[in-house]
Amino acid sequence: MSRKAVLIAGGGTGGHVFPAIAVAEAMQALADIDVVFCGTGRGLEHSLVPERGFRLERLHVVPIKGASPMKAVRGTLVALGATAQSFALVRSLRPSAVLSVGGYAAGPVSLAAALTGTPLAILEPNSVAGLANRILAPLAKRAYLAWGDMAGVRRRAVRRYGVPLRPGFAPRPNPPRGHSSLLVLGGSQGAAGLNERMPAAVARVARLHAVRVVHQAGRGRDARVRESYARLNVRDVSVTPFVDDVATAIADADVVVARAGAVTLAEISAIGRAALLVPFPHASDDHQTKNAAALVRRGGAIALKEADADVDRLTTELHCLLTDDAVRVAMADASRHWGRPDAAYDVAADLLALAGVGLTELSGAGAKNGMGAPVVRAPTARLA
Repeated sequence: MSRKAVLIAGGGTGGHVFPAIAVAEAMQALADIDVVFCGTGRGLEHSLVPERGFRLERLHVVPIKGASPMKAVRGTLVALGATAQSFALVRSLRPSAVLSVGGYAAGPVSLAAALTGTPLAILEPNSVAGLANRILAPLAKRAYLAWGDMAGVRRRAVRRYGVPLRPGFAPRPNPPRGHSSLLVLGGSQGAAGLNERMPAAVARVARLHAVRVVHQAGRGRDARVRESYARLNVRDVSVTPFVDDVATAIADADVVVARAGAVTLAEISAIGRAALLVPFPHASDDHQTKNAAALVRRGGAIALKEADADVDRLTTELHCLLTDDAVRVAMADASRHWGRPDAAYDVAADLLALAGVGLTELSGAGAKNGMGAPVVRAPTARLA
C-alpha cells in the first residue's frame, strides 16, 4: 500500500514559503508520509522547495488583485486553466489533506481539493489574511492562525498555534555581557529605509553608549551600507547581505530592529528579545503594520511608521532600549511569553490527524521541538 500524501499549495514570499517548509519537515519527522508542494515558477518556492528535497508541481498563474481591468480578465482566464490543472493534480496525487499557505497557486489547488472532498486546511501567519485564504476560509476544515481571527472560517476549525518556524528557535535568556548588541534585520532583500537611516542613528547612540551592531542589508546593498557606517566612524559593526543563522543572531542581540513580517516577528518572539519595528508601508493590505500592532499590544515591541522613523526618533528609541535594562528585559519577557517555538510540530500533528494519520502511525523518533526535546504530546492552542 502506498504512503499517504499531503499537498501544500501556495507560496511566493518567504512569509508563505518558510512556514510551509517548516510544517512539511515536521510532518515527515512525525510520520511516514509524502509531502508534495504546488506553487509557481516565480515565487521563492521555485528554488527553496526542491533544495529541501520536496517535489514541486508548478502552476501558471498571474496576479489578479490590483491589476488593470484587462490584466484582471487575463488573470481570471489563466486561473481557470490553472484550476483544470489543479483538478488533474489532485486526482492523480489523491492527497489525504491539502494545506493552503496563501499565494497565487493556493486558490486553484485548494478549490479543487474542496470540490473533490479532500480535507482542506489553511495556514495564515499574518494578522490580516491574504486574498486566497480569505476566499477559501468557508471551505476550510482547519484554520491555523498566529495572531487573530479570520472572517468566514468556522469557529471550531480555528487552531491558534503560532507561525511555524525552522528548528533552532527556542526561548533564550539575555546573557550578561559588558556591552550592548544590536541586530538590524531588513529581510532577504534588505530594507531601504533602515539601510539609509540606521547608520546615522547608531553613530549617535555609539557616542553615548558602547554598542556592537550586526546589520543585514540585503543582497547587493551591503557595500553602500558598510560605507555609510565607515564614513560615520562606527567601527564595531558587521554589515552582511544576509544572515544565515538568524536564530543565533537574534539570541546574541539585546535589541532587534526589523520590519514586521510574520516570520520575523515569530522568530523574535520564539527566542524573546526587545524589538523596534518599522513595518514596510507598502505590504499587501498593510499587514505588516497590523502584525506589529499585535506584538506591541502584548508588550513585546515598539513600532514606528516609516514616515516617523527618522534618524532623531530612531536614536531616541534605541538609546532608551539599550540603556534602560528594566524596559528592555520586560519587553523581551513579554515577547518570549507569546513565542511559539513548537508551532511547526503543533500544526503538523493536527494536520496529520486531519489527513487520517492516527497517533499510532506517528513515528516520533526524530521529532524534536524548538528546544531539542522529543515531541510526545498533542498540540495545544493558545487563545489570542
